[in-house]
Amino acid sequence: MIRLALFVSLTLFSPALAATAGERVRFAPKFVPGEVLRYRIESRTTTTGTTTTPIVNPEGGSRSTQAIHMIVRLETLGVSAAGKVRFRATYEKSSAESESDALDLAASSSADRYNHLEGRSVEFTMEPDGQFSDFQNVGAAAAGQPVLGQPAPGQPAIDPVLALLQGAVSDGTFPQKGVAIGEKWTSEQPIPGALLSGLTRRTESSYLRNEPCGSSAGSQASAVQPGQHPDDCAVILTHFEILRRGSTHSDATPDDYRRNGLRTSGTWTGSGESLDSISLSSGLLVSSTDTNTQEMDYQITSASSGSSIHHVGKVQSQSEVTLMPEQP
Repeated sequence: MIRLALFVSLTLFSPALAATAGERVRFAPKFVPGEVLRYRIESRTTTTGTTTTPIVNPEGGSRSTQAIHMIVRLETLGVSAAGKVRFRATYEKSSAESESDALDLAASSSADRYNHLEGRSVEFTMEPDGQFSDFQNVGAAAAGQPVLGQPAPGQPAIDPVLALLQGAVSDGTFPQKGVAIGEKWTSEQPIPGALLSGLTRRTESSYLRNEPCGSSAGSQASAVQPGQHPDDCAVILTHFEILRRGSTHSDATPDDYRRNGLRTSGTWTGSGESLDSISLSSGLLVSSTDTNTQEMDYQITSASSGSSIHHVGKVQSQSEVTLMPEQP
């Protein structure tokens, strides 16, 4: 869940002025009712590790891989004076494949979930702070189906399916005064729903340059139609790391675990980078590539019985989000 929630930090932007060397650009989101965007999302995640439990499982796996392929149609339904934006997301294409060196029912269930998304739609509101709320299934497929995006009790505030979309429409963390080519800025945010308390995601971003959209390394597609002159794009490089604030000897148990009679301890670290390409003329995210690695060594212990689960693992993820050309 945390891995998905940390997927690519992507944004839609509307520059207030053209970005040339020395000029500052204040990136502010702008959405137009009736506007339709299509994003292709490709991701691949490889998980390795071992889990030790009170009951030994000789068939437990140590390696699994999941690949996700999606095309999401995103329509802006309305924009309120308070800055709230209502969207409808339709999963025009959605599939996933999972591989494991052992029977993994959880991985199979996750793949099935993506495979059953195709054709379904959900409406939701983006709050001024970028968070999603007020989810509602729409269309014939909604009858009897769980509400997409609605989190289960005790889970993070956003469903992992829509976590892939959240970065594509929510604000990034940019200086209020704007940024100029060559400038760097940092941000730090706590990780919601983390298994260890105090986990923080720290990012350092750089406005590298302007270049024709679609020419950045790793971009395999562009929103520019054949024969058209490509727009210029701002290229933003972001490095991130996961670290834990506070003493290494302090209790790392989050309140939710404590209330359920559990204690957590151990380490969880990570690092990675993303390269985003943003059109200066339209303000749209054209492409983004993201790679990250997380390593964990944690233990969950029952305060009453003393039984525990110990997990040591590594998660490696790569993802690409691309704005597709407009369709007739």
